[in-house]
Amino acid sequence: MRKIIYLIFGFLFFLNCQSVKHKDVVYSRSADDTNLKLNIFVPNHSEKKELPVLIFVHGGNWNSGNKNTYGFIGRNFAKKDVVTVIPSYTLSPESDVEQMTNEIATAVKWVQKNIKKYHGDPKNLFVTGHSAGGQLVASAVLNPKFGIDENSVSGIILNDAAGIDMKDYLEKNPPMTEDDYLATWSNDPEKWREASPIYFLDRSSPPFLIYVGTKTYSSIKTANEHFLTKLHEFQPDVQPVMINKSHIPMVLQYFWPWSERFVEITDFMKKNKQ
Repeated sequence: MRKIIYLIFGFLFFLNCQSVKHKDVVYSRSADDTNLKLNIFVPNHSEKKELPVLIFVHGGNWNSGNKNTYGFIGRNFAKKDVVTVIPSYTLSPESDVEQMTNEIATAVKWVQKNIKKYHGDPKNLFVTGHSAGGQLVASAVLNPKFGIDENSVSGIILNDAAGIDMKDYLEKNPPMTEDDYLATWSNDPEKWREASPIYFLDRSSPPFLIYVGTKTYSSIKTANEHFLTKLHEFQPDVQPVMINKSHIPMVLQYFWPWSERFVEITDFMKKNKQ
């Protein structure tokens, strides 16, 4: 047992040596005047290079989660020569979905303006999110009210994304106080629509790579089916990558640097480099 523990710690030390972590970089202020922060993982030996950039937005049902939990994603992508950014955002009930999305959009714009300082190429920028993070990052890029030029983002990677057709879900399951859904979504169907990325797909939308767990929640499967049907009007060749996992393991699979996801995603990034 002791040998196994030493091997695990040795392995984690090896991963940490593959990148430099810039922790708690302030990218903006929240509505209640609190610092909004992000972590940046930069591959070692990245000097004089401009590397591709990936922004990862964590999930947690819009009312939980922490950017610091996902350092393994930053370290493992950095090992693949990808500068990786993991932002925080204000959670419900202190924030609603519009404020959260605005914060994520602000993080994207901060990265576009500042990532060169960390050897990232702002013209080779991809965004991804798991669960609620998928809805937030897709809405931030696709909905023009948040001020991001869709052409400035090279691709969107959805990982078992929740809420991408939230209007349909809430029409069938009206929001209640449980899980802070009233605070997050309100009772206004127009706000549900504004927060549903499916309604903002068009010919200018960035290329998509979509992962869905075969054992995930039925609501996520349904939303992704709706999203793909709409997306196929503009990107008919996109097919979801179905993974034999439930919802949480869909993000935990990134803990291991030999996961096939890293190969698939870096290939997607190379294919869609601007």
